[in-house]
Amino acid sequence: MAPRATSSLHAVIPALLLVLVLLAASAPAPAAAAGDSSKRRRSRTPSPFPAGLAPPRYPVVPAADGSGNATAAKPFTAHYFPQELDHFTFTPNASRVFYQKYLLNDTFWRKPAGGAAAGPLFVYTGNEGDIEWFATNTGFMFDIAPQFGALLVFIEHRFYGESMPFGNDSYKSADTLGYLTSTQALADFAILITSLKSNLSVPDAPVVVFGGSYGGMLASWFRLKYPHVAMGAVAASAPILQFDDITHWSSFYDAVSEDFMSESLNCFTVIKSVWDVLDIRGSNATGLLELSKTFRACKTVQYVDSLSNWMWTAFTYTAMTDYPTPANFLENLPAYPVKEMCKIIDAFPAGADVIDKAFAAASLYYNYTGDQKCFKVEGGDDPHGLSGWGWQACTEMIMPMNVSSESMFPPSGFSYEERSEECVESYGVRPRDHWITTEYGGTKIYQVLKRFGSNIIFSNGMRDPWSRGGVLKNISSSIIALVTEEGAHHLDFRSATKEDPDWVVEQRRQEVEIIQGWIDQYNQDTAEMSQ
Repeated sequence: MAPRATSSLHAVIPALLLVLVLLAASAPAPAAAAGDSSKRRRSRTPSPFPAGLAPPRYPVVPAADGSGNATAAKPFTAHYFPQELDHFTFTPNASRVFYQKYLLNDTFWRKPAGGAAAGPLFVYTGNEGDIEWFATNTGFMFDIAPQFGALLVFIEHRFYGESMPFGNDSYKSADTLGYLTSTQALADFAILITSLKSNLSVPDAPVVVFGGSYGGMLASWFRLKYPHVAMGAVAASAPILQFDDITHWSSFYDAVSEDFMSESLNCFTVIKSVWDVLDIRGSNATGLLELSKTFRACKTVQYVDSLSNWMWTAFTYTAMTDYPTPANFLENLPAYPVKEMCKIIDAFPAGADVIDKAFAAASLYYNYTGDQKCFKVEGGDDPHGLSGWGWQACTEMIMPMNVSSESMFPPSGFSYEERSEECVESYGVRPRDHWITTEYGGTKIYQVLKRFGSNIIFSNGMRDPWSRGGVLKNISSSIIALVTEEGAHHLDFRSATKEDPDWVVEQRRQEVEIIQGWIDQYNQDTAEMSQ
């Protein structure tokens, strides 16, 4: 869940934030002819926090029969829960039922037997996309399940994936989309978890919720709103402070720029200079034709902003996923992809064309494997059902962002008024600009949660630009911030590998230790109350 001017609304994953998403590009609004420079710059908003865009690679899970024979099949089974449409009114439509998808893995679950307590439920609070994409990119939960004897549950967010309350008409209008809110989603999670525990006859089993990016925001909010359902939350790369004026509006793109500058000043300078050159060359049809060839576009590009968006997306998402090991979370990328992009730029001879340099670097994001013969710069689709974020970014997820003159991107502003008008034009609704901080808090969070909340881990990596809107220091002895200077977007939730740096291993070790402490205390309290 990326700007070049002020806001933007049909936010779809181009290739987010913040979350991807819950960030970078949004589908272009209708534009004027290429030569009309006064209307050529289209506005942007943070795109959805990113869900995986590469084909899912399922983690290898040992066989449940103990044979030791591993399988690469899907490490979960899909189920569908009859969920009510509206948890907060008693109107006739409120009791309408839709089927919410959730995934289970009980390979390592310690079932109650002989008086022994059941193992915990580790529940992933689904983001803005198909839940299978999140499950297959959250190997950390699979890695630690054996140690805890945990049942793994991944719940799909309403209006995403297969969990469509109105079927193919779910995005039809504000009358249907009006039920797409974070509060409704949290209530879905609470009802499903409670029902599942009842059906499994484990009413006292501890529940820990996990989430990354927007899912991390939901996990932390769920712990605050439903402490009787979940006794702990692990919120990775959760920018819960990216609202109102809590976090500086330019912080996201300043952070992206810092990532590139830290690798090479020349790299930063080339990217910073490319935007104006691109605008000038793409100001007429002849220029767009030549640029289409340079960018190896599958079809002649109609708008110069499409080329800008294409590169903007590549640089932004690469900064977010600047992992220390190869990964395919968004696209197939090498280890430390920002460094690799800058190596490409720095390898060009003196006097080489700035657009050639920037294009070559951006191509690493889209074509590291070298199998793309051309690039679909315009007319991209939404293969993983993430476009509902446009509605959320127009109603409650108002995260103001601008671009400072210090950034490697063109300076731009943010206006609540312009965002509101765009939302009216797109969806017929006006945003509730400050609803999130009213509903969940955020202002003076260190003071408020110190005496109120408990059992939350906020993990962030400072290479991830979303970290600037996250909780970066401990709030109390049980609301802990785990921050790594070299970490990227919810890196800690990825499957462990032999190549992981020591600091990632240590971060995960601390998370496991903290979770174990929560569960031990919970079990002790439960035992004492039953005496």
